[in-house]
Amino acid sequence: MRILTNILLFIALGLLFNVSANAQATDDEDLQQWNDVQLTIPVNEKVEVFLQTTIRFGQNISRVSEGRVGAGAVFKINKSLSFSPSYTSIEARNTAGVFHYEHRYSFRGTYKFPTKKFGLSHRSIYEYRVRSSGNTWRYRPSLTFEKELPEKVLSKARIFITEEAFYVSTTRKFSRNRFSLGISKVINKHLTLDVYYLRQNDGFSHPGDLNVLGTAWKFHL
Repeated sequence: MRILTNILLFIALGLLFNVSANAQATDDEDLQQWNDVQLTIPVNEKVEVFLQTTIRFGQNISRVSEGRVGAGAVFKINKSLSFSPSYTSIEARNTAGVFHYEHRYSFRGTYKFPTKKFGLSHRSIYEYRVRSSGNTWRYRPSLTFEKELPEKVLSKARIFITEEAFYVSTTRKFSRNRFSLGISKVINKHLTLDVYYLRQNDGFSHPGDLNVLGTAWKFHL
């Protein structure tokens, strides 16, 4: 019950903050809610496969804006380094309110620095996007800091902060930035729940500036 109370309190505070921040929002800003569910299946000690689905609500969380279904694998080279190819099918609503389709092929590399008192990792993602408006690619480097929370605050949980930039082939520059702050809570040996707030700034997409409340349910067999 305490776990549920803490999570609901975090979401309520995030909603209060974001509704206030969007009180005078323009057409280039939106309040959204993102939901991820991921199932990871270990093949052996070095290889895992995963399935993932996502649904996103936009226009101030009033309608479905995007749905995703994807699959991939993780290859663990050692304790610090891993690689992950994946494919995602995306159906997203454009500015005219019409859904369009995308096939996204990604390759991710993650390196965990050998720190002891906190976690620090770098992740690079290369994406090739197949769309009716034209094929493009993106490079997404990010840095994540993690720290265990005291047991008396929230047991088996950690806080995380991520900074991520987007280099886009169409603009030929880093034209998007995302900053996220959240809590990752181990529910049991098969389930971890992430609850987070994300701020996106993008001067080219519409809407490009987003305030996001997100959840990620991570199941592990």
